[in-house]
Amino acid sequence: MKHLKVLGQTVAPDGTVLKLAHRDNEYVILANGKSLMSSGMYGSEEALATLACRRARRLERPCVLIGGLGMGFTLRATLDFLPSDATVVVAELVPDVVEWNRGPLGPLAGHPLKDKRVRIEMRDVAVTLRSSPGKFDAVLLDVDNGPTALTASDNGWLYDDRGIAAALDALKRDGVLAVWSAREDRKFEKRLRYGGFAVQVERVRGRLKQGGPHHTIFLGHKSSSS
Repeated sequence: MKHLKVLGQTVAPDGTVLKLAHRDNEYVILANGKSLMSSGMYGSEEALATLACRRARRLERPCVLIGGLGMGFTLRATLDFLPSDATVVVAELVPDVVEWNRGPLGPLAGHPLKDKRVRIEMRDVAVTLRSSPGKFDAVLLDVDNGPTALTASDNGWLYDDRGIAAALDALKRDGVLAVWSAREDRKFEKRLRYGGFAVQVERVRGRLKQGGPHHTIFLGHKSSSS
């Protein structure tokens, strides 16, 4: 197996060192030397989008928020699932991640940042949630490894009672919160229910039909009375 060739490096606001690396036909983003995501395994990211947007795709001018750009696979699947009049807001904290998606990572997901429906917000998704009451038909959080964060400890806010309340408030009536997680988390599931969501938990494979590790997607449905 060939060694990874580092194509880019940056430091996140919390001090985490992020590297974009490549070997053979695979791109990898490393966080402090650990693999955070790979272009060889993105099936569960696609599932996150399709599960979250099942209702939104039937609406006129749906508005969807994605927290975390990653390698663009969640964004691509969201765009493919939504109508032409949709708006997709992507909140990304690290400028270099956006530039990597405009550069070497762009072709992997079909250059989703070139789609006119996309609006990039260079800020923490928590800020977008707090400042957007009743704006979104779906909120997709693909930040870190889910409720058990791998990199930024600040991301823990998204998954505690305050973050859940902010997500609930940012959703329109009957909106959906979808959270990608590397593993099951019964405490987070209970926290979602306590926060006012009707909860559904889906187990998907990292490569969908081709196998790979199991990942978890939490779906929180905002009721009309919330």
